[in-house]
Amino acid sequence: MLPREPVRQPGLLRCEDAALVRPYVLTSPERQERRLQYRRRRVLWLTVHGIEVGPRWIHGVEVVG
Repeated sequence: MLPREPVRQPGLLRCEDAALVRPYVLTSPERQERRLQYRRRRVLWLTVHGIEVGPRWIHGVEVVG
């Protein structure tokens, strides 16, 4: 009896062919966007609680406080 060899079908990935990418690893632009989003949310939270901290620009118009 001959030894069995795995059947290689086109379109199927082998484990060594697939690049593993961790979903929580962010690129530099993604990190920057998350940081800006955190700042916006923090400002809104503080505003709701009566603490006025900003933002200084809303929709491209400078807010004078």
